[in-house]
Amino acid sequence: MDYRVREGLPFPMGAHWDGKGVNFALFSRNASKVELCLFADDGQRELARIALPEYSNEVWHGYIEGLAPGQLYGYRVHGEYAPEAGHRFNANKLLIDPYARQLWGELRWDPALFGYEIGHKDKDLSFDERDSAPFIPKCRVVDEGYDWGSDRHPQKAWNETSFYEMHVRGMTMRHPKVRDDLRGTFAGLATPDLLDYVRALGVSAIELMPIHAFVHDQYLLDKGLRNYWGYNSIAFFAPHPQYLSDGGIEEFKRFVAAAHERDLEVVLDVVYNHTAEGSELGPTLSFRGIDNAVYYKLLPDQGRYYINDTGTGNTLDTGHPRVVQMVTDSLRYWVEVMHVDGFRFDLATILGREPDGFSQRNGFFVAVAQDPTLARVKLVAEPWDSGPGGYQLGNFPPGWAEWNGRYRDTLRAFWRGDPGQLPDLARRLTASGDIYDHQGRSPFASVNFVAVHDGFSLYDLTAYNDKHNEANGDDNRDGSDDNRSWNCGVEGPTDQEDIVELRQRQMRNFLASLFFSQGVPLLCSGDEFGATRQGNNNVYCQDNDLGWLHWDHDAAAQAQIRFVQKVIQLRQRYPMLRHGRFLLGRYHETLKVKDVSWINANGEEMTEGEWQDGNARCLGVLLDGRAQATGIVRRGEDDTLLLILNAAAQAVEFCLPKVSEGKSWERLVDTNIPDADAQSFALSAPYLVTARSLLLFVLRTQ
Repeated sequence: MDYRVREGLPFPMGAHWDGKGVNFALFSRNASKVELCLFADDGQRELARIALPEYSNEVWHGYIEGLAPGQLYGYRVHGEYAPEAGHRFNANKLLIDPYARQLWGELRWDPALFGYEIGHKDKDLSFDERDSAPFIPKCRVVDEGYDWGSDRHPQKAWNETSFYEMHVRGMTMRHPKVRDDLRGTFAGLATPDLLDYVRALGVSAIELMPIHAFVHDQYLLDKGLRNYWGYNSIAFFAPHPQYLSDGGIEEFKRFVAAAHERDLEVVLDVVYNHTAEGSELGPTLSFRGIDNAVYYKLLPDQGRYYINDTGTGNTLDTGHPRVVQMVTDSLRYWVEVMHVDGFRFDLATILGREPDGFSQRNGFFVAVAQDPTLARVKLVAEPWDSGPGGYQLGNFPPGWAEWNGRYRDTLRAFWRGDPGQLPDLARRLTASGDIYDHQGRSPFASVNFVAVHDGFSLYDLTAYNDKHNEANGDDNRDGSDDNRSWNCGVEGPTDQEDIVELRQRQMRNFLASLFFSQGVPLLCSGDEFGATRQGNNNVYCQDNDLGWLHWDHDAAAQAQIRFVQKVIQLRQRYPMLRHGRFLLGRYHETLKVKDVSWINANGEEMTEGEWQDGNARCLGVLLDGRAQATGIVRRGEDDTLLLILNAAAQAVEFCLPKVSEGKSWERLVDTNIPDADAQSFALSAPYLVTARSLLLFVLRTQ
């Protein structure tokens, strides 16, 4: 074919079809030449190498007439191979376009993927001349046009939001209503019965674990394992190819539209902190060969080595304008073109790192804050990384929410029965104002969770004292040892009825605590029916029955699903469970109201001595519906609620408190009798609170 090449434009980045041809634009500050490589439909036969003819503002670009969607391509980038100076150009390596909208094929591990000769005495200082093209995925030109019809973003308010974390394969591989040929794909995830199930739970947002194209690490494949979770991205605009059943990115759009039809938001777990290229001994797949010294943070005066604040071997340099541009372009693409509703940022502390530490005024945060597209979606940070000063809980900019690890730790410790937990429990139940109540942030800055993908499942929290990660092939050394779990007396599965019942109640305690706490709840898929990972708290490599959900629910699992539906419905019914202002426990002189009061078993307010009693394990929380709901000074008109939590090993007789204007207390939830009907109790009546149980009452005024 006689390719007709024109100068093209340096913007937009990536490969873009205009109906007549394709414009290619690739940033590289330090390259000396960029070749576009076109491939046949089989992905193996290289049809042409075309030098991009223009270099404008550090962007190489060219326009090829006649090319159309479906065209496979990659880049070869020429430049200096000088690892000690931070440069690792090697034109023998075919490179993935950082802006590729789709990848075709899977990476096949081979020594040719590395820029240096494996086994050479000089390691990465050596130079490898083998062609990597046969082994690397190809980029694919796409047609971004799509008829969204009447699709709209649900745009749920934060006080209506509850996240449901799920994995594409984990959710679909064993679901009975998903067609066999669609298991493990976005099309499978769009199965009506599956999405209807999620909607029926009552959650408002699906949080998808990473779906950007990622790499399966060679050391895992050698052990017969795979990178199941996907925290190993290599292309931030492309869906993972394995998740596409029909080979087209429209499949993801159809899933999003199906979720939106059910009023469910779609939030992506994104990994902009590192890439799959690893350390200096890793492969050359994309960024390393395009401009290593720009894309990655390198050690000062030791450009051969990478700063490893992520614990993965490298760290993306989001302090560089072009890297910030790539990340924000990616975010906008997923919102504007793919219609997603928000993002959860993995190891988000990385994004705010400056040379002298974490800063809210980092260039990335500034870029996001002024972006009108990103201003209307949900932004959630995982507020830690493995670098120095990496734990930044509560320090993200206003407008961001954060995964609250303190909430997880406190709730686990409290329900395990650890001593001295009441003061911290009170803070966590009220959206951790000690952490987030500054700069005008709201209670919804706190994303509360008890169990997520990383760590024990909810059931395993109640069934294992120790991790059991032997299946991962690392002699049980991987995964956290700080689980704060309690096996209720027996390690692992048991038929002992008293222990089975206690585990079920403990799970209900966790679930009710989660949805009755101020802030935003996050539920991990499967926890609503007691899924187990058999004590493995790090199933990152278990793309199999250990990591997947099983849907053959017994009576106990079905009962737990009903309980989850009930507590979510109650959260939506009673605004005091999702109050828009921090509850401070102060008496308002004008309104004659205290928004929250802490109640002891005598039905009276807690004393200082009781707060300091390390053996105390029972607490009442009185949420007054007359509390000021907005910045306008006026009484609220919501129902008043009483929450009682008892983590003691013995029952506690609790005097239901007197409340002005109240006539009786109506019991809504008792985790000891989860299917009990509502029942009324007189003010000051004693209620026997079962050992290790939770109750919720609403005040009746008539």
